[in-house]
Amino acid sequence: MATPPGTGGIGIIRISGPRALTILQALFKPSRPHPFFKSHTLYYGTVSDRNGTVLDEVLAVYMQAPHTYTREDVVEVHSHGSYLVLQAILAQVLHHGARIAEPGEFTKRAFLAGRIDLTQAEAVIDLLRAQTDTGRQLAVGQMQGHLLQRIEGIRQGLIAIMVVLEVAIDFPDDDVEIIDKGRLLTQLQDQVEDRLVELIKMARQGKIIREGVNIVIAGLPNVGKSSLLNALLQEDRALVAPVPGTTRDTVEEIISIGGIPARLVDTAGIRDAAGSVEELGIQRARQKVREADLVLFLVDAARP
Repeated sequence: MATPPGTGGIGIIRISGPRALTILQALFKPSRPHPFFKSHTLYYGTVSDRNGTVLDEVLAVYMQAPHTYTREDVVEVHSHGSYLVLQAILAQVLHHGARIAEPGEFTKRAFLAGRIDLTQAEAVIDLLRAQTDTGRQLAVGQMQGHLLQRIEGIRQGLIAIMVVLEVAIDFPDDDVEIIDKGRLLTQLQDQVEDRLVELIKMARQGKIIREGVNIVIAGLPNVGKSSLLNALLQEDRALVAPVPGTTRDTVEEIISIGGIPARLVDTAGIRDAAGSVEELGIQRARQKVREADLVLFLVDAARP
């Protein structure tokens, strides 16, 4: 299934491989009979089981290789988004010889077929997991080949340097000095080293945008940790009370700060004298502080 499990308006079952069209012809009956399926054209009709019982009214499309995501023949069946309907259709698809795709297998097939490179394949999962609009833009840019272009520029720089070195090795006895060391070092720095340094910097920034930062709100009891969390989230996510020790366990939520996903963690107030249950919360708070990328330690200005 190409759509997430659950109830929705539309559910999509996608089939890729040499027998995709054969399976579609066995399941699907168009409302108007056609001698053949035209590629990349939607057809309205019904899907039936082995006994001829109609399972649902659907739209079906056949996409002929190589003009598909996987560069194989691809079929999609667009049914109503009922879990039971999708399961019934999927069962018939499997009965006619298909198998359940492994996680990421469609993208793997696209990579193996040469439609996308490894950086673009990795960008697909980054796009699916993007938590902010900045993360989405970064993944889309990588899917369009922006990272590949930078890597290719470095590769071409290395090839140009390698050509000069190989000529010098092949003709060591020539009177003409083939290698200009100063020029070669400048070329190596400008076309390779500087670009690699920039890529490493971008990789660190990209990791933060993709994975986000872990921000822990810590402090003594009743200094406003939960109130701060609620204010940042703009909702009453954590309980707030004047009684010390109200927060026993951590409360975690993700928000976007300047396009970067931030996991906010509200923790129990840290103090020495506490009951056994509260002490467990304090131990967890200390553990979260150790794991944090950033700690917001709150103090009460009214209490010295």
